[in-house]
Parts: sequence; structure tokens; C-alpha cells
Amino acid sequence: MKFNGPALTTDFTTRGLITLRELLDEDLGRICADAASAFERMSGQRVLVTGGGGFLGYYLVQSLLHWNRLHPNEQPIDVEVWESGLRGNPQWLTDLVGQAHFTLKAHDLTQPLPADMGHFDWIIHAASIASPKIYRALPLVCIDANINGLRNLLDHAVAARKAGRPVSGLLFFSSSEIYGDPSPDAIPTLETYRGLVSCTGPRACYDESKRFGETLCVVFAQHEGVPVKVARPFNNYGPGLKINDGRVIPDFVRNILAGEDMVMLSDGSPTRTFCYASDAITGYFRTLVHGQAGEAYNIGIQEPEISMAGLAGKLAVLARGLFGYGGKVVLGRSAEAAYLVDNPNRRCPVITKARQQIGFAPRVGLDEGLWRTLVWYHHNPRGVEG
Repeated sequence: MKFNGPALTTDFTTRGLITLRELLDEDLGRICADAASAFERMSGQRVLVTGGGGFLGYYLVQSLLHWNRLHPNEQPIDVEVWESGLRGNPQWLTDLVGQAHFTLKAHDLTQPLPADMGHFDWIIHAASIASPKIYRALPLVCIDANINGLRNLLDHAVAARKAGRPVSGLLFFSSSEIYGDPSPDAIPTLETYRGLVSCTGPRACYDESKRFGETLCVVFAQHEGVPVKVARPFNNYGPGLKINDGRVIPDFVRNILAGEDMVMLSDGSPTRTFCYASDAITGYFRTLVHGQAGEAYNIGIQEPEISMAGLAGKLAVLARGLFGYGGKVVLGRSAEAAYLVDNPNRRCPVITKARQQIGFAPRVGLDEGLWRTLVWYHHNPRGVEG
């Protein structure tokens, strides 16, 4: 199950631009290779992706369809995406309409499930609001998607089992935010860490609804036999993440593409590890298919743990090689008074469990991932894609 790919040692400070099609084909090809055992299990079956028009949906959806193209002699995977349209459907998603084995439906997961939804073999619940600036503005929508929407899907899985057509797997996207701001002795952080989380702060609608969502998953796995698995993303980034999302990498890139200085909204000392989209999506498919019911898996990378100042410096060097960028890093202040409240000082996962149980082996280094991200934003500078 483990993919043993070659080390990636290219100097990405000197590599030039490639086309968007080249970038996507490389990334989607990696996902299809590294998650092949999962896709093989899904061959000839139906997959539902809720919230498929979001950041994670960008590669979740396109990689399944790419697998079909790469394996024309195998039974195709049928993909159905549900989108509420809360932020508008991205162009890349609507462009897929009319392709074989793809369906796009308008549905809000905070509402009851459609009576005619039919049977799905695999369900990926990615309908959520992960952008801090959006969930702080729409806290109840965030809570409803993470709790009520999840509960509806879990109840559906129970009904499907009782009807003799059980769901093969259901994936809930939790978050590394369920750990809150871990104590120093809990970093790098294991899945067994119980968290240090505020239940009343400005991030609580997201953090606490993800935590309760995990509780629902465990209860339904243990008491109702639902094969639900939980993924805890650690700072995923890359293609599909809107440039106006409000997270640190798209914020920096927006400055770069505008030819402006990069504005850092903290003192630059908080640290994170960053997992590129193709690695993360591989981990999610492996969690869905190979993970154990009721179990949670950290999906990220363990190194390098880099400060926000260090991240800005790397982006500046890469952007200089790609675009001739000449800006510098300056300190700024967010217009949101609560921007840094409850913001974790450090975030770094232990991924041993995912390596051992589901064969997760991330292989895109930070330099390559940031270079690929800059290339993608160059082709999508206004957030149209994703």
C-alpha cells in the first residue's frame, strides 16, 4: 500500500513557468499513482463528494475523473458533487458538466437529504467552511454543515445498511484545529492528544463543531456499524485554494502577483508545517478506503516546521525566480479585531499512524509545493478556479 516514490531534489528557484494543463496533469497523475489502491477499490462504483466545489474538492473531484481517463478499459468511477452555491460554483466545476460519469447537483447539506439521492458506495463529506474569515462571518452555517449535515449522512448510511446496500466508506473532514493551541510537550501532535481548545472564542464555531463531528463519527462507527473514517488536515495548500480565502499563503501570493510588499499580519513567529494538495488528497482517499472505522488520521507533513517569516522569505525567493518579484516583507494589522485570537502558536503533526495503517507517504517538499502553488495562482489570479 505504501508508495515509495523518488526523492524530489529539483532547485525550484530556477525552474520557470509551466502551463496550467501541465501542472494539473502532473498533480493528478501523482494522486492517481499514489492512491491507486483506493481508486481500484472504487472502480465501477458511485462516489458522492459534498462541497465538491471547495478547495479540497478541486483535486478530489478531478483526480477521480482523471483516473477514469487513464484507465479506459476498467469500470469507471461515477462521481456526483453536491454544492450549495453559498460562494458561487467555480468555473472549473461547471466546466465538468456534460463529462461522462460526472453529475453536479445543487444541495445545501444544512437541509435534509434529497429524497431521491439514490445509493452511493462511497461518501466524502467535504461540505464545510474552512476559511476563518468566512466562518467567523457565518458561524451557524459552519456549525450546521459540520454537525447537522454530517448527522444526515450518517443516518443515511445506517438506513442503507438496513436496506441491504451498505455504504463501503464515509469520510468526514475534521481539522487540525481540534487540537487548539497544543502545549509545547504535545508538539509534534499525535492523534491521541485531546486538545487545548476554547469553546467560546472566535474560532469556536469551527473548532468545536469539528470536535463534535468526530464524536458523532465514533458513536456511529461503534454503535451503528457505519464505516466512517476521520481525516485531520494539517495546513493543506495549493491548487484550488481561492486567492481571496484569507489564509496565509494565498494572502502572500495576492501581494506577490500585485507587485506589492508581502504583508504579514502577525509578528512572523508562529510556525506551521504545510502539506501540498496532491499529497493531502492522496491521504484522504487512502483514509476513506484503507482507514479503520471510527479512527482519526493526521494528514499533513512533519517537516519542515517553518515560521510565517520563513514562509514569506521562501515565497519571495521563488517568486523572484518566476516573476522577477522585488517586494519585501512588511508588518501589518488585520482589519478583524479577533484575527489572531486563539490562533495556535505552533502546528505540526505526527503522521506515523497514517504511514503505518493507510500507507500515507507524502513526497512533495515545501519548495516544490510553493513553486507549484505560485504557478497555479499565476494562471488563476482572480480566484476563479476553486
